[in-house]
Amino acid sequence: MTEPDAFAAMLSGDVPGDAPVFVISVAATLAGMHPQTLRQYDRLGLVSPGRTAGRGRRYSPRDILMLREVQRLSQDEGVNLAGIKRILELSTHVETLRARLHELQAELEDTKREIARREAAVHASYRRELVPIDRRAVFWRPNHQHPSNPPTNS
Repeated sequence: MTEPDAFAAMLSGDVPGDAPVFVISVAATLAGMHPQTLRQYDRLGLVSPGRTAGRGRRYSPRDILMLREVQRLSQDEGVNLAGIKRILELSTHVETLRARLHELQAELEDTKREIARREAAVHASYRRELVPIDRRAVFWRPNHQHPSNPPTNS
């Protein structure tokens, strides 16, 4: 399998996107850059690959995609490296916020289900007995006498 084929297989889900598997020379080839450029981006904090026990760089498929995005922003959009770093930071922040939003939405749905479950338990506990209701209306009228009880003169 060629390097681009291996990269495509990793992107398809066979290997986790954050698995550090590519040495710097392979990562540079996949990103279309010189290895020294990857070292420079690492020093600047643009793309920070994983490290082996011997401190060798290992790039993940996600790192390769980020390198390609850095190259696109730099060459196609004309953004300088400081601007690219800020864009990447903001993108990471947005991803973090989206993940938190999904967590909160799931928590809200769980809470709604729990409320519905508890309401159903309360309703199920009702005895459901028929209770007779006296439908005769009784009206109270202050300072008025009922016609069947005439006022008495004392």
